[in-house]
Amino acid sequence: MQSTAIDTETSPQRVRQLAAIMFADMTGYTALMQEDEGKAKILRDRQRQTLEKFIPGNNGKIIQYFGDGTLSIFGSAIDAVKSAIDIQKELQKEPKVLLRIGVHSGDIVYDSEGVYGDSVNLASRIEALSVPGAVLISDKIFDEVKNQSEIKTVLLGKYNLKNVKRQVEIYAVANQELVIPSPAQINVKAGSEKSIAVLPFVNMSADPENEYFSDGISEEILNALTRVEGLQVTARTSSFSFKGKNEDVRQIGIKLGVSAILEGSVRKAGKKIRITAQLINTSDGYHIWSEIYDSDLEDIFQVQDEISLKIVNRLKENFAAVNKKEKELIVKPPTENIDAYNLYLKGRYHWNRSNPEDISKAIKIFEEVIRIDPGFASPYCAISFCYSFMGSTGLMPPAVAYPKAKDYTLKAIELDPGHAESHLSLATIKFFHNWDFDGAEASLNKALSLCLNSSLINQVHGWFLIAKGDFIKAIEKMEQAVKLDPLSMPLMSNLADAYSFAGRFEEALAQYDRIIEMDPTFRRGFEGRGMIFLAKGENEKAVRDFEQYHKLIGNPLKGLSSLGHAYAAAGYTDKAFECLEKIKQREKDEPGTIFHMDYAFLYSGLKDFDQAFYHLNKTYEQRIGIACLGMIFCIRYPMLKELKSDARFNELTQKMGING
Repeated sequence: MQSTAIDTETSPQRVRQLAAIMFADMTGYTALMQEDEGKAKILRDRQRQTLEKFIPGNNGKIIQYFGDGTLSIFGSAIDAVKSAIDIQKELQKEPKVLLRIGVHSGDIVYDSEGVYGDSVNLASRIEALSVPGAVLISDKIFDEVKNQSEIKTVLLGKYNLKNVKRQVEIYAVANQELVIPSPAQINVKAGSEKSIAVLPFVNMSADPENEYFSDGISEEILNALTRVEGLQVTARTSSFSFKGKNEDVRQIGIKLGVSAILEGSVRKAGKKIRITAQLINTSDGYHIWSEIYDSDLEDIFQVQDEISLKIVNRLKENFAAVNKKEKELIVKPPTENIDAYNLYLKGRYHWNRSNPEDISKAIKIFEEVIRIDPGFASPYCAISFCYSFMGSTGLMPPAVAYPKAKDYTLKAIELDPGHAESHLSLATIKFFHNWDFDGAEASLNKALSLCLNSSLINQVHGWFLIAKGDFIKAIEKMEQAVKLDPLSMPLMSNLADAYSFAGRFEEALAQYDRIIEMDPTFRRGFEGRGMIFLAKGENEKAVRDFEQYHKLIGNPLKGLSSLGHAYAAAGYTDKAFECLEKIKQREKDEPGTIFHMDYAFLYSGLKDFDQAFYHLNKTYEQRIGIACLGMIFCIRYPMLKELKSDARFNELTQKMGING
C-alpha cells in the first residue's frame, strides 16, 4: 500500500478507497469518571493531544471521535503502525493512559458523515481483542510491514471474529515498551463459547488421603471432554495450577482463555460418594448450572458421564447437539471393576507427581490394578509411560526401559484400540528409541484422530515435525498445544524454539520474554533465550542469560554445556575450558549419567568438531530419550552453521533418518 494523502473532505459524494484503518480505545474511562471525574478528563485530554500529534505526524487523519475512542485512516500500513507505536510509547509515560489499538487495511467507503465497510468492522473487532498498551494488527497489515526492520511483530494465532467470514491471523507489534497479550487473553476476548477448564475438585472427605480420588474424578471428566469435537478443553497442567487457590473464576477465565469453568467437590465415605459440580460463565461469574450427585461408588462412571454430557450439551446448545459417536466416547467405562478403578486413580495421582519415588510407587500400584482386572487397558498404558520416563531420565538403562514400555503399550492397544494415550506412548517409543520416524508418524496420526484436543499429543507431534524440518507445521502444532495449555511454560518454550528453528527470532524472543516475566525463576526461559542470542550473534547477551541459567540451577557442576558454548562464542576460551573440566568432574562423580550431549554442544562452541561428532554419534547409539530429543534440537539450532557444513553432519542425519 503506497503512502498517499487521505482526504475525506473534497467531496460530499461517497468515495471508495484502499486505506489502513486504526481504532484506538481508552479502557476504564467510564469507571474512572464515576470515581474521579477530574482525573478522567486529564487522561482523556492527554489521549487526544497524543493522537492529534502522532496521527497527522504519520500522514494519517482522525475521522471520528466516539466516546473514549477514535477512528483514523492512513494511506500506508507502515504509517499506521508507526503511528500506533508512537502513540503507545508516549501514553506509557506518566500519567499513563490505558489505550487499546487495532489496525487493519482494506477497502473503505467514506463520505461527509463517516467511513464504512467490512474492513472498518474488522479493524474494530481487532481493537476489541487488544489489551492496554498493545497494538494488534491483521494479517493484511502484517504482509505490508513484515520487511520493515524497525517494526517487530509476533503471531498470536488465528481467530474467528464476529461478522467476519474468514479466520483472521492476528499479530501483536512487539517493539520495546509495547505490551504483547498472551494467547489466553486473546482467546477469552475472542468469545469462544466452546471452551472450558476443569478445575481440580476439592476433597471434602474426612480422610485427606482421598485427595487422589477427587483429583482423579476431575481428570477423568476433563479427559472425557477432550474427546468432543469442537470443544476446547484446557489441559491438566494449566487447570490444576489453580489447585488450593481462592481465585476469582473471571480471572481464571482470562488467564486460561476459556468461556466456562467447571469446579466442584467430592465427599467419599466408604462406598458412598457425593459430587457437587458447578458450571460457571467466566465472563460474569454466574452459574450456568449447579447440581449435587449422591451415589454408590459402583455408579461413579454413570455420574461422570452425566456431568460430562450436561456440560457438553450446555456448551454446544448454540451450535450442535452431542452426536452418537461423541456420546459413545464419553460414556464408555474404562473398566467394570470399581476396586481396580479406584486403585488406578491412586496410581495416576502418584504418576502426576513426576518424581522418581512416586513413579516407582505408581508402577507398583498399576501392576496391582492389572492383577485385579487384567482386561483394563489404562494401567498398561500408564506403566508404559512410567518406564519411558525412567529410560529417558537415566533412572533405568534405555535398553531395558523402552522394551518394557513397548510391551505394555502394545498390550494396552490390544485391549483398547481406541485408547489415544497408548498410541501416543507407542509413538514416543518409536520416535525417541527406535528412530522409526514413519512408524512414529503413523502412531501420532492415530492418536490425533482419537483425541485432537490433547496438548501433549500436539506437543509430541510438534517435536516430530521439528525433527523432520517442517517448522511451519511444527509451529502450528505447538501453538495449538499452548492454546490448550496456556500456563504451561515448557510448552511456551517449545513454541519459542519452533519459532527460532524457523528463523523467526523476534517472535521467539518475545515468547521467551513473556515466559521470564511470568516466572523469573524458570531456568529454561534463560537457556532458550540464550540460544536465540547465540543464533543472532549477540554473544554477550547469550553469556548473561546462560550465566543466569547456571545460577538458577544452583549446582556448580550443572548447566555448563550451553554456558561453555557461549563463552567460546564470545571469545572467553579459558572460561569455556573451565566449563569443560567441570563437566568431566561431574562425569566422574555420576558414573551412571550420560554426558554426550553436554560434550557435543560445548565442543561445537570450541570448534572441535571431531569431538562434537564423536559425542553426537554416541548419543545416537545409546538412544537415551531426553538426550535424543536434545540431539534433534541440537542439530536444528541455527547457531550451529559450521557444524552443519561438515560432511559428517549429513552422514549423521541420514543414520537418524531425517533431513539435515
